[in-house]
Amino acid sequence: MTSDTETAHASTVDSSTTVLASVRARPAVGWALLGSEISVLFRRKRTWAMLLALAAVPILIALAVRLTESNPTSPGRGPAFLSQITNNGLFVAATGLVVCVPLFLPLTVGVVAGDTIAGEASAGTLRYLLIAPASRLRLLAVKYIGAAAFSLAATLVVAISGTLIGIALFPIGPVTLLSGDTIGVGESFVRSLLVAAFITVSLLGLSAIGLFFSTLTDVPVGAMAATIVLAVVSQVLDNLPQLVWLQPYLFSHYWLSFADLLRQPIAWDSFGANAILQGAYLLIFAALAYGRFSSKDILS
Repeated sequence: MTSDTETAHASTVDSSTTVLASVRARPAVGWALLGSEISVLFRRKRTWAMLLALAAVPILIALAVRLTESNPTSPGRGPAFLSQITNNGLFVAATGLVVCVPLFLPLTVGVVAGDTIAGEASAGTLRYLLIAPASRLRLLAVKYIGAAAFSLAATLVVAISGTLIGIALFPIGPVTLLSGDTIGVGESFVRSLLVAAFITVSLLGLSAIGLFFSTLTDVPVGAMAATIVLAVVSQVLDNLPQLVWLQPYLFSHYWLSFADLLRQPIAWDSFGANAILQGAYLLIFAALAYGRFSSKDILS
């Protein structure tokens, strides 16, 4: 009897130890999975091709302005800040961001977000990623963080590329803000980082939408296309005066409102409203993605 009791007790202890070890291992597995996701994402040739294409946008703008400097653009024509580039190269980054926000950044983010789950399913690696203790919720979170990391990297690439080419080709100095106030070069770099943060936040809702579309199909191109098309449709609707009642709820509504960060003092209202709007889209589409993915049969 004593032997049976000791055996049962030992079995219980072993079981408890195994469960405890599994619980303790889960955070480590989660961090390892996230590290692997980020590493794989930024080692892909496609990722670097998109980042290089984004970096080329402000470079092309700067070269075009430099080559046509004798025939400057009239104020009010072309992208915002374009006419100020010849006087201060620091405006190249802002002009590049204005050009990239409506199409190029959503395009690249849509490709990455749409590929998150559908790409793994298409490659036949999805079921291997779901081996315990890597739960479906953890996998979705890791994939979304990867897409968000790319959004940040893409925005910074445009800002840094624009700043460097602007310094190389044009004079730099104190920056005149939209409010008419002048700030030093150092503070202008801080403002550029704030603008990059604003645009990154703006893309978080689109990343969540792409993640959701990616759970609906095993064809990554379909999820990418749906995400990009929705980004375009949202911006079209945001410019129709008949839909003024709907526009504050469109995820693209505040994408170009970062101009408020270029005033003195900084107007934070649009930043806060944008963060709340993107957070709402994140919660809604993350929930939809989990609802779909948690009940999905994984065959590949």
